[in-house]
Amino acid sequence: MTEGAEQQELPGGPADGPVRGPVQPSGLLDVLGVASIVLDTDGRIVLWSPQAEELFGYPARDALGQYAAHLMIHEQHVDLVVKLFADVMETGQGWAGAFPVRHKDGSTKLVEFRNMRLLDDQGDVYALGLAADQSTVRRLERDVALSTRMVAQSPNGLAVLDTDLRYVSVNPALERLNGLPAEEHVGRRIGDLLPDIDAAALESAARRVLETGQPLVDQQSVGRTPADPEEEHAWSVSLYRLEDALGNVLGVACSVADVTEQHRSAVEAEAARRRLALVADASARIGTTLDLDRTARELAEVAVPDLADIAAVDLLEAVVQGRPSTLGPAEPAVIRALAVEADRAPDVLLAADPPGEVARYAPDRLVTECVRTGQPILVAQVEAADLTRIARSPEAVELLTRAGVHSYLAVPLIARGEVLGALDLKRTRNPLPFTDDDVLLARELASRAAVQIDNARWYQNARDTALTLQRSLLPSHPPVTGGLEVASRYQPAGATTEVGGDWFDVIPLEGGKTALVVGDVMGSGLNAAATMGRLRTATNTLASLDLDPARLLEHLDRITDGLDHSIATCVYVVHDPELRQCRIANAGHLPPARLRPGRPPELLDLPTGAPLGVGGVAFSTTTVDLEPGDRLVLYTDGLVETRQHPLDERLNALLALLEGPDRPLEEVCDLLLRTLHQPDNSDDVALLIARVQTAP
Repeated sequence: MTEGAEQQELPGGPADGPVRGPVQPSGLLDVLGVASIVLDTDGRIVLWSPQAEELFGYPARDALGQYAAHLMIHEQHVDLVVKLFADVMETGQGWAGAFPVRHKDGSTKLVEFRNMRLLDDQGDVYALGLAADQSTVRRLERDVALSTRMVAQSPNGLAVLDTDLRYVSVNPALERLNGLPAEEHVGRRIGDLLPDIDAAALESAARRVLETGQPLVDQQSVGRTPADPEEEHAWSVSLYRLEDALGNVLGVACSVADVTEQHRSAVEAEAARRRLALVADASARIGTTLDLDRTARELAEVAVPDLADIAAVDLLEAVVQGRPSTLGPAEPAVIRALAVEADRAPDVLLAADPPGEVARYAPDRLVTECVRTGQPILVAQVEAADLTRIARSPEAVELLTRAGVHSYLAVPLIARGEVLGALDLKRTRNPLPFTDDDVLLARELASRAAVQIDNARWYQNARDTALTLQRSLLPSHPPVTGGLEVASRYQPAGATTEVGGDWFDVIPLEGGKTALVVGDVMGSGLNAAATMGRLRTATNTLASLDLDPARLLEHLDRITDGLDHSIATCVYVVHDPELRQCRIANAGHLPPARLRPGRPPELLDLPTGAPLGVGGVAFSTTTVDLEPGDRLVLYTDGLVETRQHPLDERLNALLALLEGPDRPLEEVCDLLLRTLHQPDNSDDVALLIARVQTAP
């Protein structure tokens, strides 16, 4: 309604009749161009509409008062027209049909007529003729018939919604898709009929189309309809605004196609892509080191949240210790937790065994069944009774219940035919249950990770063995010997690195003298540890002969040359408390540091010498004063060498730490290791500090 127009109502208000107001054009009538002509009983034209002017070419001034038959009809048709006119006027029966009419320009056109008798309030009779161009009428009839057939026979569901988004009409295909007859659609909204789809999203989209006129093509919708209430379907919905020929908005036209198969294929393809991406991610992230705990943690981190909301990696305790493990039907599983990961659910972590802790799981527990049989255990829908077989305790059952655990999956970790443990998975935030596809993915992850975990546990066992051997070969010396107070440390390399061949020794000699030794066998592992043990034994034997340090190193050089081409560095010091000096020989080792009261720490200026095992290079002995209170610091390169810093810079850092007031030797050892030896250092460290005691 335009501004200023008054809305008029029939008596009784809107409910009693249509609202009166400005006449709005009808698109269909305007397309047809329906002309109105009224004749009196003599056949004279008394009313002539503007559409009649357009259809026949005669303006009203030329037509009014004229005999219609003389003005519009060819002479050969006059008798027929007069008869038809008489029939209408006398009998009151209307006549309809096409008739050739003469246009003012002399041409003839076929016109579709609807003729009928009229009676006014005075009892006078008139004839009303409604006329339209026949070609226009036939074209509209064809269009309507074609549209009707297309709508009825379309395989896609079609519907028209009015401006209130209520169904006006639906085609048979949409009846089948929705599972409801057409009459149940009409006058109702989408959400009224289909509560199990996202009707709000569809109606919101339809409103935007109504407001903007912009079509919406291929909006996806997923849900269930009465046609198939047990299965979820997917539809492609297209919407466009429906207007008449003059642009008046009638509503929204909808086209609906069932694309369930394509949707499922797309979902499966996306799931396959995610699985491949997850497997690729696992290949890159799992097994980056030979650290057992880190490898297990990497597996748990890959599984969360893409596969599960909670993941735990557990190994059989016997496997961790390097022993085979087989479980009988009635045997519990002794399991060590290695890693646990949860997606934004810290409380759930309290329900899991803490990493490093060993627990016994009864024979009826699901994880026990998994490691005993070597088969996956899937509980797609977890019930209350299932949680007692999943959780480790009643308290854990309560925590998992509150967290909303609704689906569970455990897959075995199998490497080289041996069951190592299990990957334990739970879902809380993800609403979907675990499926057979998830089982395949979890088994693939577990299979890849199990090999890495097996490598890590065998490496760790071998490293522990080598470390035990090396520690057993290192001396245990008294804190005071031969006038020296002595402190020492051995620090193995990082957890992912094999043990090295670093060693130290404190050897009492005749005459109150003491030999101090620090050495480093190049290489790592059992071979390096074994070579270190043989060199230490040889050093002890040669030291008992009271050889000059250079002469002793020459003997060690020949011994080393025969040990499978091994190479080692070594510094050998003999302290003589009576002479207040020490004699030192160096075989390719870093120089010792000397600390004297009141003076800055210094690195002793010694001939470097060649490493043991090179052969053919002479060694020399240097005599250095060592007064009471002086300290001597011997160390291997693992204390100071790094890949990131120059060696001179690190040696200066060592001297800076040694500077300052005299401190207990044990405290100095801890300070140097804590400050200089990096946690990820790939080399081990031997450290030996001696202080000359004051004579009583």
